[in-house]
Amino acid sequence: MTTSVENPMVRPVRQESSHWGIDACGDEILYGDVIYEFPDGEIVLEENIRKYLTENLGAIRKIAE
Repeated sequence: MTTSVENPMVRPVRQESSHWGIDACGDEILYGDVIYEFPDGEIVLEENIRKYLTENLGAIRKIAE
């Protein structure tokens, strides 16, 4: 009985990307990133949420006094 062993040096290499998409602010989303999805379908990275709220939704950042 002969057993065939696949040589990993000759099999095609499958590149796997960590790219998931682009958020509403134009930044790349990678698998594992924390994102927010809005009802209208917009996706925003967690680190861009303040920027999105002020620039896209018109929120004004204030300090309670």
